[in-house]
Order: sequence, then structure tokens, then C-alpha cells
Amino acid sequence: MKTLTAFSLFFMAKLCLGDNSYTTKYDGINLDEILASHRLLTGYINCLLDKGPCSPDGKELKNNLPEAIDNDCHKCTQRQKEGADKVMHFIIDNRPEDWDKLEEKYNSDGSYKLKYLTTKLSENSEDVSKNYDEDDEEVNGSRDHTSDNDHDTEMENH
Repeated sequence: MKTLTAFSLFFMAKLCLGDNSYTTKYDGINLDEILASHRLLTGYINCLLDKGPCSPDGKELKNNLPEAIDNDCHKCTQRQKEGADKVMHFIIDNRPEDWDKLEEKYNSDGSYKLKYLTTKLSENSEDVSKNYDEDDEEVNGSRDHTSDNDHDTEMENH
């Protein structure tokens, strides 16, 4: 399945080293800081959408992005894939209009967003189920304790 996983390569992999992998030169970049900066993130998005100038690293991303999408980020390291997911999840959740434009250009079948939302829904369902089970245990534990108290009170009354 083709994904837009390579989207955040502009944060982590600006140059391509041979045919085997993208450079790890940018793996130490603080993604949280970039995601917190509306200006920086908008600059990269505008570059990718041909709506603004591109920095040298933005140009490199724009050149590598189609290949990374075509090969499902095969040249990405695990850290780059995790960073790409973090960035894309942030954009889907916090900047949906920008995501729609990027998706139209780079992932028109919508497969990445669908996969992410399905996973997110599944995780939320598991969390709800887990919380329900924990609440049920607390209620049962209280019920058992209450039964013991009722039994003791009943015994005292006799």
C-alpha cells in the first residue's frame, strides 16, 4: 500500500545517499518544535504544494517525496518512519485542510489517512474496553466488600 509516510522526510532526510537509504543527517531534529511552529510547518507545506518558495531542504524533500511514496518509504530508517507518522498524524488531527491538499497531490487514494484513522479508532476502542474492565473490577470489588459488610452487620443484628 502506498502511503504518504515520507511526508516528514523534510524534517529528517533531506538528501538521498545512493540507492539504499535516505540520509540520517537530520534524524536529530526536534519534530515537536517544528510542529509547534505554525510558520515553519506552513512554509514546508506551501513548498510541497507549489504555493511558496522552497528552502534547499524543502526542495530536496519535494524531489524525494514521490519516490518515497511509491516505495512505501522503503529507504527510510525506522526512526524516519516513526517521525513521518508523527508529523502526518499531527497534520491530520490539527490541520485537516492542509492534509486534504497534500493528500490530493501525493496520496490521492486516501489510503494513509484511512489506515491511520482505522488504527486510531481501534486503539480508542481498546482503551475504552480496558477502562470498562477496570471499572467493572472496581465495582465488583466494591460489591464484594459491601457484601462482607452487610454480612457482618447482619450477623451483629442476630
